[in-house]
Amino acid sequence: MSAAERQDIPGSRRVVVKVGSSSISGDNAPRIQAIVEALAAAHARGTEIVLVSSGAIATGMPFLSLGERPTDLATQQAAAAVGQNVLIYRYQEALRPFRVVAGQVLLTAGDLENPMHRSNARRAMERLLGLRILPIVNENDTVATHEIRFGDNDRLAALVAQLIGADALVLLSDIEALYTRPPDEPGAHPIHRIAYGEDLHGFEFGSVVVNSVGTGGAATKVSAARLAAASGVGVLVTSADLVDRALAGDEIGTWFAPNPEPASSAGTGPLRTISSSLPADKLTG
Repeated sequence: MSAAERQDIPGSRRVVVKVGSSSISGDNAPRIQAIVEALAAAHARGTEIVLVSSGAIATGMPFLSLGERPTDLATQQAAAAVGQNVLIYRYQEALRPFRVVAGQVLLTAGDLENPMHRSNARRAMERLLGLRILPIVNENDTVATHEIRFGDNDRLAALVAQLIGADALVLLSDIEALYTRPPDEPGAHPIHRIAYGEDLHGFEFGSVVVNSVGTGGAATKVSAARLAAASGVGVLVTSADLVDRALAGDEIGTWFAPNPEPASSAGTGPLRTISSSLPADKLTG
């Protein structure tokens, strides 16, 4: 049953958590440990956890002696190939003391648009969860192109939550909550709850930002959250530093209430989609 409110997250059967590149790469790489501890605690109480993690390109950059995120597709793909291996290793090492095994799942947009590939992806993830494996999902940047891609991992996380029938989706960012306008502007106020179908006209969510290590922004999180909520998945947007409190159901972040009458159950109908507004030569990492 979908989490209707934040406090329902601890009792949820299945939760998808998404973390971005800036939260786990560079100087923030040690944050992986704190994130894993929160995931392991939820896993230990019986919740099925799926982690959607960006960071492959950013993690691979130092190994290719790149001082900033590459702009050409081929180098992005090369950085992703190196970084994905390192990223999964770091997660598995952090999970080892908790006796939790990670399973890598790399997807392209085509995998979720093709009915057969989508069915295979769902079956594989269901089996991983049934075996108490913690799937770690990322876009398959090594083979993705600008014609076939998710655009950002917030959207990927929303589609994965829909695919596997998650009860809740937690989108981790760099700030504690969404604001009525960019938080550094005067008059910005945190948004605590957004009812399903609520008119967001008048709120000034920041446009997509492409920084030195990743892609995303408040606007992409709002779009992804509304996509997941329309499918009956409750969504919490909050800071990566508060992941433990998020999974404990504390009153933090911005909560998107789920559709009480979603059109179809997970995996049975065509995936709902949203358009990407990222530049055509950017991969999510």
